[in-house]
Amino acid sequence: MAIVNIPDKNLTLKNADEITNYLAKVGIDYERWDADSARVSPDADEAEILAAYTPEIEKLKASGGYVTADVINIVPTTPNLDVMLQKFNREHWHDEDEIRFIVKGHGLFHIAPKGEDVISIEMEAGDLIRVPRGTLHWFNLCGDRTVRAIRLFQDISGWTPFYTESGVDTGYQPLCFGVNYIPLEASSKL
Repeated sequence: MAIVNIPDKNLTLKNADEITNYLAKVGIDYERWDADSARVSPDADEAEILAAYTPEIEKLKASGGYVTADVINIVPTTPNLDVMLQKFNREHWHDEDEIRFIVKGHGLFHIAPKGEDVISIEMEAGDLIRVPRGTLHWFNLCGDRTVRAIRLFQDISGWTPFYTESGVDTGYQPLCFGVNYIPLEASSKL
């Protein structure tokens, strides 16, 4: 289950209903899907994973105008991993929605909604979020440096990050800590 932190408020949410409601207030959709390995192995190939989640994918396609879905698979040995991550670990936005359903591993989305506090969403298998087009955000891997996720796109060519260069992203920890998450300000007092 996701863990949502609002570091500037020293607030952590771990209950699915609280997470769903809080994120909805800032325009982020959050859902839990069944990620049971009896449905499909997290190590299955892309076609098997997409087939296993066809009903959910088709529902999202119909509701959001998404035209394609794929599976991204990042592991510690992914070639040029650090170079690839540099495209996403800085504050940016896209001209289409960003949808991620985590099949395996962990990831940390930071969302910077206009006029609101920055939110970190530590995601694991079974978590799905939709970050609407134009929403400022950035992404980091967790310590296992592994994430396998279904992605949906509204444009067949995919999306391009548009960077803000605001520097907001430098004020928030790029690491996942689970229940031991320590906000940046609190960690500097230790």
